[in-house]
Amino acid sequence: MTIRPAGLPKTIAILFGLGSCSLQRPATVALALVAVLYLCGWFRFRRVSTGVIPLWRAAAFLCGIFLLWIGLGSSLAELDEELLSVHMVQHLLLMTLAPPLILLGAPAMPFRHAFSQSFIAGVVDPFHRSLAARRLGGVITAPLFCWLMATAVLIGWHFPEALELGLKSHSWHEVEHSSFLAAGLLFWLPVIPPWPSIAPRARWSLVLYLFLATLPCDALSAFLTFCGRVVYTSYLNMPRRFSISPLQDQEFAGALMWICVTFAYLVPAVFLTASLLSTPRAESGACIHPRPWHG
Repeated sequence: MTIRPAGLPKTIAILFGLGSCSLQRPATVALALVAVLYLCGWFRFRRVSTGVIPLWRAAAFLCGIFLLWIGLGSSLAELDEELLSVHMVQHLLLMTLAPPLILLGAPAMPFRHAFSQSFIAGVVDPFHRSLAARRLGGVITAPLFCWLMATAVLIGWHFPEALELGLKSHSWHEVEHSSFLAAGLLFWLPVIPPWPSIAPRARWSLVLYLFLATLPCDALSAFLTFCGRVVYTSYLNMPRRFSISPLQDQEFAGALMWICVTFAYLVPAVFLTASLLSTPRAESGACIHPRPWHG
């Protein structure tokens, strides 16, 4: 089925997925199912715990799922084999933009209430209480592990051999996307817990954590932008529908990565810093004025 948009430039139509219908893709169906399960669980949980997960959290989760759909289920995904910049947009959506929104949705409780209580009590709770699960959870949520995994996935898949393997093999392409999403969720876990009852670790170490995460991204983006040659030779032989050379496309991909990652990590770092600076001031004020002054 083809939709022919009238009055839109061809480039814009292709980039925003107006050139073909992608609603039958497995990614679209899977993401729609995840969104429905979350909403069902959210409504059920709201009946017993009003205000714990407010509407803005549900909206954040759905925005994160929508960003995943843009990267995986829309027609934009068809261009990643033609343009490295589109490939980079996919990576940024999967690893940098969608995961924090999904975690802001506090998905643990809505998904818990989306399934039957017998399933939760008979399968999920015993596994969650097991010693092996607790040990595994302690390892994979440690900031050092999360940082190392995110950095390894980012750098590893941008080696020419790895990226071109993903371009040539559909199966490896799916593995690549899955690893970017998993690494993105892991990376943001120390900053944004997936359940509202646990406060984020508002420590200076998290500010350092976010700052250090920009370093491998900056190095990779600088290399792609300024190396002066096409790193991924497969893009030299791809059919091109846009008036942009492979080298210009690579330079744009590097610049896009640098700008997006810088702002994505800078914003939470600023909020964390402001929170940490205001806490001692509030405590100091409490010590000076233990009781309210009535004049």
